[in-house]
Order: sequence, then C-alpha cells, then structure tokens
Amino acid sequence: MKQESYFKEVSVPDDRAEQRTCLICGDRATGLHYGIISCEGCKGFFKRSICNKRVYRCSRDKNCVMSRKQRNRCQYCRLLKCLQMGMNRKAIREDGMPGGRNKSIGPVQISEEEIERIMSGQEFEEEANHWSNNGDSDHSSPGNGVSESNQPSPVSTLSSRSVELNGFTAFREQYIGTPVPPHYQYIPHLFSYSAHSPLLPPQARSLDPQSHSLIHQLVSAEDLEPLGTPMLIEDGYKVTQAELFALLCRLADELLFRQIAWIKKLPFFCELSIKDYTCLLSSTWQELILLSSLTVYSKHIFGDLADVTSKYSPSDEELHRFSEEGMEVMERLIYLYRKFNQLKVSNEEYACMKAINFLNQDIRGLANASQLEQLNKRYWYICQDFTEYKYPHQPNRFPDLMMCLPEIRYIAGKMVNVPLEQLPLLFKAVLHSCKTSGSKE
Repeated sequence: MKQESYFKEVSVPDDRAEQRTCLICGDRATGLHYGIISCEGCKGFFKRSICNKRVYRCSRDKNCVMSRKQRNRCQYCRLLKCLQMGMNRKAIREDGMPGGRNKSIGPVQISEEEIERIMSGQEFEEEANHWSNNGDSDHSSPGNGVSESNQPSPVSTLSSRSVELNGFTAFREQYIGTPVPPHYQYIPHLFSYSAHSPLLPPQARSLDPQSHSLIHQLVSAEDLEPLGTPMLIEDGYKVTQAELFALLCRLADELLFRQIAWIKKLPFFCELSIKDYTCLLSSTWQELILLSSLTVYSKHIFGDLADVTSKYSPSDEELHRFSEEGMEVMERLIYLYRKFNQLKVSNEEYACMKAINFLNQDIRGLANASQLEQLNKRYWYICQDFTEYKYPHQPNRFPDLMMCLPEIRYIAGKMVNVPLEQLPLLFKAVLHSCKTSGSKE
C-alpha cells in the first residue's frame, strides 16, 4: 500500500469558506506572513527552510500541485511557490526567534536566476564562504536557538550555516580561552570550507587516551541487550487499535526504565545534582527513547514491532482524522530512519550523541547550567575525536551525526501534539514505509 493511501483530507467547515486562503496551499490563512497572506503551516515551513539553509529535491517535474492535502509531499515545490508568490526571506529574523523583521514590506519579486540560486543552495554556499573567508568564528554561527515547536534547541549541535556544508574543521585552540559573545555562548565555533574545496588526504592519527576511556565508560553505561517486551503474534491474528496502543505503552515503559538505569551509570553522575538529573530526564526522555529506537534498538523496532503493526488495519475514521502534526512527524521519522540507516551509527557514536543531547543547559529550572555546558563541550569534542579517528575517509560524518540531534528534538516536540489515539496509525505508517524502503536497498 502506498504511503499516501493512509490519509484522507478533512473537509473545511462551511463557516470558514469566506475567510482568506493561503496563497501557497489554499488552507485557511492566519494573516500576513513574510509579505504575503499565508497559513501557519506554510509560514513555519518557509522560516525553517530559509533559517536552516535547506536544499530540497523534486522527484517529478518541479510543478507539483500545492494544496492542504499535498503540500507536505514535495518540499522543493512548496518552497519554490513560496518564493514565486513573493515571500520575503529577508523579513525573517536572523536569530531565528519568533517575530519577523520589516513587517511593512509586502511581497517581493525576485528574478528566476535568484530563485534558482536559492533552490540549488548556491546562495547559501556563497554566504558561508563569505563568513569563512572573514575568519571570524564568532560570526559563523547564527545562534538559531529556538525550534518551530518552541522546544529548546540542542546547545552543542551544529549551527544552521555550518550543518548544510559538506565539511568543517573545529579549532579547539581558538575556542578555548577566547571570549564568547553571549549570543553564541552555547555553540562551538566551527570553521567551514566550501563543498567545492579540495579535501586534504586523511592523516593517520591516534585516539586520545582520555577520549578512549570516557567513550568506553559511556558505552558501558548502556544496556545494549535486545528489548524484552514480547512482540510475538500468531499468523492470521488481527491486532486492534487498543492492543497496539497497549503494546506501544509497554515498549515505552521499558525504554524509559533503561534511561533511568543509564543515568546512574554515567561517568559524570557524581558531578551533577539530583535536581538537575531529574530536570534533564523529564525534559529529554522522549528524545532519548527516539534516538535509541532509531539506532541501537532499530532491529527490534523496525523488525518485530513492524510485524505486529502490519496486523493492524486502521478504520476509515482513523484515516480521516489523522492530523497534520502526525503527517509531519511521520515524514520526518522516515527521513531520520533512512539517514541513520545510511550512517550505520556505531555504539560509541550513539553513546556520545545521547550524552550530548541529554546535557542540555537550555532547559529551564537547572541549578548549574554552566557545569552542564562544560560537560556538553567535553562529549562534543570526544565524539568528534572518535569519528575523525575511526572514519578518516568520511570527513562529513561528524556534522551529519550532529545534524540529526536537532531533528530528533523537533520530532519529539511535535509528537506531544499528536493525539494518543493516532499513535497506532502513525507507527504503522512509519514502520511500513521504512520496512518497505529497507527491503529495496
């Protein structure tokens, strides 16, 4: 069954027929956003695309139909229409915070050549080269610290300018001991080079003994044994929505229990207060579970659980009520699964990524945020050292790994808005799509 067949468009009530419609997709408009009348969905999509320097691809003829139902199926054509209709990218605040600039400016008209430069990423590369050539590391990070879902962003993940490039060199000597402007204090300084610059041949190097020791401690803290939640099912048995939901709850319980046990084994367990550990876990547990499900437990999740969800057939009512948030979460989960499947994340990299994501000093209510910042930097650089040592012929590997963390955090924030009764359908759609794509590779 094709992915599109899972969902049906919800009709708009008659009392809204007279309201203004979005110039991009035709959905109900909520006001003037970046110069044109648009809905909240297209407003957020345009902001994310420009702030994160996204470069999309169209698998068809670059003329996909844009409607409320189909707008999520081709990001390339959606962004293209935003630009063609006059959305003003210069009205987006450079710090990524809510509230645009130059609100008095209406639609803008730009040439086809300029649109092509944006769509191909050429404009972003030239902008990145400009910052790199200036040699000013403080200004190479835009500090885009708040996601569309108002979830705290990963404090030590790559900045939006650097993540879209194909490589970088981090200069620790220039980072440590250098005064950092408050706007960038949570982002490691990265010097990036152009995607077209020739790469130097990888140099043989050894892993720092301290990095080796700390990584070993992180991996030892993990429970990498297969999940114990039973997922056997008889042939021909039809799983109900309630049964699948109950199974997902038991699976989440086991994964959460493993995160609680993990905390007590961390090498820095004695360095933080119980209050901070409690605050960190309550804010990141969904992200930790999602990260582990896509990496070290992926065989169980995308194998055994996928077999169970295949026995569940959603009703027409469930299909009809599936939300836009659920659709976005589904698409992003499928993308992340393919990304992790391509990277083949090692246990060492997973353990570092998990620690980096957990040590988030942006979370409110922490007693010692500065201490968390130092710990976060420590494991950021340890992870970088390991990937450069272990994969010398993959210079983009570390930024690719770090780029996954803000996506995980964004998805976890979005999943909160998905109604509980829609989770069985969401997991069925994701696991079916991922298993199908995996069997073709």
